[in-house]
Amino acid sequence: MAFPFARTIERLLTRPAAPARARAFEAAAGGRRWSANPSFGRTGPETLAAAGPLRSRARFFYANNGWAQNGVNALVAGLTGTGITPSAQHPDPAVRTEIGAAFAQWAKVADAESRTSLWGLMSAAVRAMIADGEAFLIFEDHPEGLRLKLVPAEMCDESDTAEHANDTYSVAGVHFDAQGHRTGYRFLKSRPTEAFAYSGETTMVPAEDVIHLFAPLAAGQVRGTSWLAPILLRLAEIDGLEDALLVGAKTAALFAGFLVDQNNSGGDPFDGEALPSLEPGTLQRLPGGFDIRFSTPQQAQQTAEFVGHQIRAVSAGLGVPAHLVSNDLREASYGSLRAGMIAFKQRLAQIQFDTIIPQMCDPIFARAVTSLVLRGEIAAQDFEADPAAYLSAEHYPPPMPWLDPAKDADATATMLSLGLLSRRQAVAELGYNVETLDAEIAADRKREAELGLSFGAPPKAERPGEKTDA
Repeated sequence: MAFPFARTIERLLTRPAAPARARAFEAAAGGRRWSANPSFGRTGPETLAAAGPLRSRARFFYANNGWAQNGVNALVAGLTGTGITPSAQHPDPAVRTEIGAAFAQWAKVADAESRTSLWGLMSAAVRAMIADGEAFLIFEDHPEGLRLKLVPAEMCDESDTAEHANDTYSVAGVHFDAQGHRTGYRFLKSRPTEAFAYSGETTMVPAEDVIHLFAPLAAGQVRGTSWLAPILLRLAEIDGLEDALLVGAKTAALFAGFLVDQNNSGGDPFDGEALPSLEPGTLQRLPGGFDIRFSTPQQAQQTAEFVGHQIRAVSAGLGVPAHLVSNDLREASYGSLRAGMIAFKQRLAQIQFDTIIPQMCDPIFARAVTSLVLRGEIAAQDFEADPAAYLSAEHYPPPMPWLDPAKDADATATMLSLGLLSRRQAVAELGYNVETLDAEIAADRKREAELGLSFGAPPKAERPGEKTDA
């Protein structure tokens, strides 16, 4: 009599094998097509390891490749333009006007290096965020007031990764407390203009004095990665392809003739005289036994369409309409341009309101207004009692150009008349502050009335059979 355990083992050994089952997701399966085994590990370590090489290569292609430079510049122009302007939200209109005027004056001198304005710094920071992957702006207190300084990404010490006391830690120069909140940044003391940075001397800057602008790929990312990462390899291949095509075109232009001695006589058919040249309308007689053949180098076929496809792939990798990368409008139509620009505008708005405004615009406005209040340039006796009233603001990105101003204006007017859009929203879409606009309109009309001018609606066209009043 067999024991129950023995019978169980016997059944397991004699059971037929289960049929092999394919993976439900082909993308998770193996096989020949996945022989290279492309994969992506944890976001934090992957991005930290890749940030340096990506930044170096992206800077090279931005400086040397016209397609990359066009795409990056198109993003910068759409995201910041001439500036993302703030509008104070204090409940008192007089205080709003005072805050706006004081901030506008400060924005003109905000650059610590006195090379540009606040809007120029914002554009440079966004350009660094796209090409380098991240940008660092540091607040500095100068005798003349608060200033902002843009520093290169490599100035934040990428070698500073360690565990510290009380469960605090640092990752690539960014310091965190035990709860994971950023407490400071460690920067190299070396000058950005030095060819070789000396990493032995560093300085710690509190987190409230630093703006770290970058768009994370996923949770856990501490430092930024270049937006050109999806297209860098393709850009390198395009450069190699264009060089090869250029060499091929030069080779194809080398038109040459060869005299062939059919009898292998080995003599000089022209008795030491110069070889005849090829000239239009010339009839040249060759000596007996000689023939002439011409080189016919082949040129690559269908290269223009292939290069065009690669450029479209570059524009897709950057999220920019293809015509903004190639400057080629030959096959564009009104409908295609409008559809492409509407999608591009949606992408820009997402980046502006999800990344640029919360990470850069809001902190700059709050810090600048606080500094102006403390310096007495904004009269705010109740600032300590209600600072949020002074520090809150709406930010207006630059308007996108209209493809058809008449149709777009008619559509806006229709939505306003149907109550589907407020006038404040309509003005904000144009990149303006409604209160500033209304004040300018009121001032214009007052001046027109004082000067006896009238710039109202144009007179209606006279209908047949009607007479206008004298």
